[in-house]
Amino acid sequence: MWRPCGVFDETYSSDMSIVRTKFHWICLIVSLLFVMIFPLFDNYYLLSLFNKMAIMTIVAMGLQILSGMCGQISFGQAAFMSVGAYTSCILTNIGLSFWIVMPIAGIVSGLIGLLGGTSALRVKGFYLAIATLALHFVIIWLTMHLEITGSTEGLHMDPPTFFGILIDTEPQKFYVIISVLALMTYGARNLVRTRVGRVFVAIRDNDLAAQVMGINLFYYKLLAFFIACFYAGIGGSLWVLWLNLAHPDQFGLMDNVYYLGMIIIGGLGSIPGVFFGVVFIVLLDEILMLVAPPLSTLFPSLGMEVSANLSLSIFGIAIVLFLIYEPRGLYRTWNVIKNSLRVYPFTY
Repeated sequence: MWRPCGVFDETYSSDMSIVRTKFHWICLIVSLLFVMIFPLFDNYYLLSLFNKMAIMTIVAMGLQILSGMCGQISFGQAAFMSVGAYTSCILTNIGLSFWIVMPIAGIVSGLIGLLGGTSALRVKGFYLAIATLALHFVIIWLTMHLEITGSTEGLHMDPPTFFGILIDTEPQKFYVIISVLALMTYGARNLVRTRVGRVFVAIRDNDLAAQVMGINLFYYKLLAFFIACFYAGIGGSLWVLWLNLAHPDQFGLMDNVYYLGMIIIGGLGSIPGVFFGVVFIVLLDEILMLVAPPLSTLFPSLGMEVSANLSLSIFGIAIVLFLIYEPRGLYRTWNVIKNSLRVYPFTY
């Protein structure tokens, strides 16, 4: 007998679907309409903030696949992002179309990321993190010293064209970045539901047991690194589309820590959790930037660099608090709220 409490599935197709209810479809359609009309408000600050968050979401999504799903810790995501950014600048400056260069940048980043993946067979955990950290320093050092990457001056990229339309304004870049984000999210979301996604989870939970079951650890760990670095390369390509510049200072060591903090706060192993983590961290930084000037005025002893110091301190405190009180991240909190509303007003 059908009872209107909660959500249940009657077919395998409805159980496997991502958008499961009419309410979900309504929310999805309203969200898409909002995204389409949002640039019409012509608020440069908000558009720039959304573009930044969308690019960071793509990069963090790759790290979520590698660390959250496959259990391989990496501190080189920012370096692989720089590979995608410099590849896009170099290839577009020699005459190739940006729309062809963008997937090439992702593939180049993925292939270079395999260097970090080869160490994943012998080492894991803290040792793997140090190996990827070393790779980060090597890549950034090369970009600062090679002539092809512009050395310490970086590289500039002219705005691309799309069917004769020059993509040089913030709203135009917004549509491009959001479209790529939607495509990459669709790919990541469906990857979780495939055999590869289930293998990643098996390796994360217990790689020895996965190997006993016949899973080729070396192949799938390399595949996880390739996918994560591919996402970072796409994010780097969009980064130079947004800023028209690739510079070594844009891909610092702390960016790796921030990306890892985003997936921890959002929820490890969850694709929607990436969005929660990125929005939380970016908005936290923006709020602290607004709070810092009054604090420096009230407390001159804190110095002029209150914003940077306060941002790092609050970020560290947030990571510690989430690890202690909500280790499964904001996505778990969202699920608790959603499930409680779904069965309201029933006590069960």
